[in-house]
Amino acid sequence: MTRPALAVLALALNALVWGLSWWPLRQLDVDGLHPLWTTACVFTLATVVLSFISPSGWVHFKQHPQLWWLMAASGLTNVGFNWAVTTGDVVRVVLLFYLMPTWSLLLAWWLLGERPTRGALTRLGLALMGVVLVLKTPESPWPLPQDLSDLLAILGGFCFALTNIWLLRLQHTSESSRMIAMFSGGALMAVACAVLATLAGVAAWVPHASVTEQMLTWSPWVLGLSAAFLVSNFALQYGAARLSAHTTAMVMMSEVVFASVSSVALGASTLTWRVGLGGGMIVLAALLASQAHTPKDPTP
Repeated sequence: MTRPALAVLALALNALVWGLSWWPLRQLDVDGLHPLWTTACVFTLATVVLSFISPSGWVHFKQHPQLWWLMAASGLTNVGFNWAVTTGDVVRVVLLFYLMPTWSLLLAWWLLGERPTRGALTRLGLALMGVVLVLKTPESPWPLPQDLSDLLAILGGFCFALTNIWLLRLQHTSESSRMIAMFSGGALMAVACAVLATLAGVAAWVPHASVTEQMLTWSPWVLGLSAAFLVSNFALQYGAARLSAHTTAMVMMSEVVFASVSSVALGASTLTWRVGLGGGMIVLAALLASQAHTPKDPTP
């Protein structure tokens, strides 16, 4: 198998993991572990593993304090996405999350000084029209977010765009330091949000059964998710380093397909014509945005 083909498969694996992550998250939620606590457990375990694999990654935080911003943005991305995809309609959540290119356009204008082109503004308008269709329902007089999961999905996509901006600004740092920042951010932000949500009565500390019984039920899922997210991140790093930016973005959009097909098949989503048409507009805007990137030569 050629290296480009292997790189595409690696990116598809990353998209598959994230596209199907809603299912184990919901299983744990049914078993009594709130998605915030699930995210905290999964990313804490992954951070410990990464720290053993590459302990030098922590050293760069003192030299590059901006890594703390990457940590916060990445952590809030996972909090928003995992909570939303567990409690909301999976297709709506994933589509709203993939407004990320729209946020990237605005954030790059603000933080990087990259003025948007006429084509970029056209893609922005296309994506926003898609959002209106996705959010609009017969019961809603205005296309506003319907519930917490909609808001979380939009917040997660915004933070994902911010994460990518910080990754661009920190590309001179080591890969290990960026990975540790992203995974430790998932752990830290999830723990903070879980504690606040628990104190507010939104999430429970420990449900009806004993801690020991719950741990036996939760552990296989938590271990599996931690391993899957670690493998998917390594796959993303491998694939993105060997393919052009627009190819990477197009392959990553397959997450929408994996999430939509699996959730509709298992009854976790309802695919209406509005969601289908609006989602198509959002995906098209994202694909057009990916084509606007200047490709790079694959790594030999």
